[in-house]
Amino acid sequence: MPENADVPAHFQTFLAFDFGLKRTGVASGNRLLRNATPQATIKAEGDARFAQIQARIREWQPDALVVGVPYHPDGAPHDNTRAALRFARQLHGRFGLTVYQVDERYSTTEAIASGARDADAASACIILEQFLRNLP
Repeated sequence: MPENADVPAHFQTFLAFDFGLKRTGVASGNRLLRNATPQATIKAEGDARFAQIQARIREWQPDALVVGVPYHPDGAPHDNTRAALRFARQLHGRFGLTVYQVDERYSTTEAIASGARDADAASACIILEQFLRNLP
């Protein structure tokens, strides 16, 4: 997976995902404004999840996708790390779009602490805004 610094200048719009086994938070955003907007959380698994993602991709026409990848506080990977990385590979394989990864430690905690009604979508916003802030 490419790093943030390798994002081509013509990539302007992004969809971000906070992957979970039962729910996947979604946010859309763009490079110009460098902010993210929460979208409806996907409450599906397997092929049903990817069908809903495909509909979002058709709707938003993103230039690339962003996936939050969780780690332990010390940076060590865990089962959810591996699941999120697999999800990122599946997105690339199914949709042919470039997929960027963001270390999303504490994004859900931050979303809950901010009083978000939909912590998954809010976490996807945090992930995408972190990604956008780090673009050149």
